[in-house]
Amino acid sequence: MTIDKSWTQIRKRSNSTVFWQGLQSFLQMAKPHVNDRGFIRCPCNRCINNAQHQLEVLETHIHRFGFMSDYNEWIYHGENVYAASSSNVPHPNSGVHDRDEMFEVLEDIISNDAEVDHLGSQSSNVQYDDLFTALNSELYPGVSSFSSLNFLVKLMHLKVMNKWTNKSFDELLKLLKLAFPKMDLVESHYEAKKLMTKMGLGYQSIHVCKNDCALFWNENSMSETCPVCFESHWKIQAGRWTGKNVPHKVLRYFPLAPRLKRLFTTSKTAKLMRWHQAGKSTDDNVMRHPVDGRAWKDFDSKHIEFADYVRNVRLDLATDGFNPFNNMSISYSMWPVVLTTYNLPPWLCMKPEYLMLSLLIPGPQSPGKDMDVFLRPLIEELKELWENDIDK
Repeated sequence: MTIDKSWTQIRKRSNSTVFWQGLQSFLQMAKPHVNDRGFIRCPCNRCINNAQHQLEVLETHIHRFGFMSDYNEWIYHGENVYAASSSNVPHPNSGVHDRDEMFEVLEDIISNDAEVDHLGSQSSNVQYDDLFTALNSELYPGVSSFSSLNFLVKLMHLKVMNKWTNKSFDELLKLLKLAFPKMDLVESHYEAKKLMTKMGLGYQSIHVCKNDCALFWNENSMSETCPVCFESHWKIQAGRWTGKNVPHKVLRYFPLAPRLKRLFTTSKTAKLMRWHQAGKSTDDNVMRHPVDGRAWKDFDSKHIEFADYVRNVRLDLATDGFNPFNNMSISYSMWPVVLTTYNLPPWLCMKPEYLMLSLLIPGPQSPGKDMDVFLRPLIEELKELWENDIDK
């Protein structure tokens, strides 16, 4: 049976009955092929089969952005299913897209945030347009195996691992643009950081009192002086204001909820997050994970409703100071606050990739008895998560 695909070429889609009927037929054909979460690849001109959405979002995207022109065999949506599983069938959108690992990263991010929107309304994923643009752009004309986004992520990783300064990173970008004028790359570290923030790699900067008395946050965010010791919010040199609002200290806070959502986005990690229920030791004399300990069992007995829902997350908090300058002659220490997810099995919960940096407490001295001041943003979010579920 031949499938009528002529409707996909219609440009004036808004008032076209033929386009609407063809779209509905396509969605009916695709419906049996959604995954266990109700998601399927989106063949609109923006997602080009590299992002997954629910069928309602597919309908909106195809109507708004049109159907991708080079997707001739609908192998991901019910046509010729046997051929789709064959290794001889190439990806419908060959080139940079079928080899770039960043597609899987964006797929996780967007499927996590996907919402059902209405025709004519603002798309819920417009915030990711810049990421899609960088992802669909060749790094350099003729280089189809490396997207601009992939290169930038790897460059930022090198910057962090080798402790490059922001200035040296900017100078490297200028040199690359000078040597390769046609290279599709951001102009500065500031632009790169803005792009990375959209991938969930951002943080909140919270100003701190000079004497660690309080945070200039929430009810105190607009205060010019500390509500406890009345010290100025801003640095003052030689007894007078310098003309620039420079805080004494800055606390970096990495919100927890988006990263917890990310753990349940992919089927692999979502399954691992339920290990603590199925992986308990059957021998009462053996403890291989905190789930086997008395403290865990005592908590479960006091909070039965929480314990009954296996997807509820168990976290451990740890902190310690370190010298960020790798120079022991400088008496400066920062204090990272790290969260461990104990839902995961013992061979994963302590792996670096599953540890979550929550706070970066500034120096130069240990926070000491003022640690509770710095922990406030995290405690507030944990209390909110305890009372209310994370938004789906």
